[in-house]
Amino acid sequence: MTSGNHPDLWRAQLPAKTKDSHKYQHGHALIYAAPELTGATCLAATACARMGTGLVTVLADADIVSVYRTVLPAHILVRGDLDWQDSRVTARLYGSGGLSVIPDFTAGIPVVLDADALSNLPRLLTKNYILTPHDGEFDRAFPDFKGSRLDRAKAAAAESGAHIVLKGAESIIVAPDGRYVINHHATPHLASAGTGDVLAGMITGFLARDMPVFEAACASVWIHGECGRRIGSGLVASDISDQIPAVMSGFL
Repeated sequence: MTSGNHPDLWRAQLPAKTKDSHKYQHGHALIYAAPELTGATCLAATACARMGTGLVTVLADADIVSVYRTVLPAHILVRGDLDWQDSRVTARLYGSGGLSVIPDFTAGIPVVLDADALSNLPRLLTKNYILTPHDGEFDRAFPDFKGSRLDRAKAAAAESGAHIVLKGAESIIVAPDGRYVINHHATPHLASAGTGDVLAGMITGFLARDMPVFEAACASVWIHGECGRRIGSGLVASDISDQIPAVMSGFL
């Protein structure tokens, strides 16, 4: 797939709510909180909830859980137990702002690995994993790959078995089976701290709602770009989540 990112590629896969649905039919996303850079986790969790996710839970170390309970809105659950588990969890996010636990690299549900979670990756993952590096993080995670950004992203997806979202002015989404899309739908105003954490949360939200991984990544990147375009000059990362409902209303 060589076309640019466009809603026609993923519109039919967007999850929709019906009158008979309840929250657990729209996913339970689990986000592992950063031990210090708490803002990154808050940005990701807020964006994840805005994707229509039924429930978002943040797991934080007991020493810092009060910070998250104070800052995050009431609709996001916060637990001070990093070992907490629930069989109804449908997607996980690690790494935004830092790592509080070693990621589970053998999970059977979709897992987003962002920022610090991209260090010390195992050689092989599976297609339910999605890696969201910017160029510097990619080079540290995959130092041996050469060529263009697209060539390197395709090689990393093929070798690791995971999906890759190589973030940048033109983000590249690559599936391990070789499919790829280059996103041209963005704006320079997104070059601001925290916007990558927002994107990681958006992807996690769609994955929690059982959207196919490749399409969830493409849709999230496009919607992220559209939010940025609508906000324009002066954009800060926390603005993006407030724009998501208006953008999503054009599709659902």
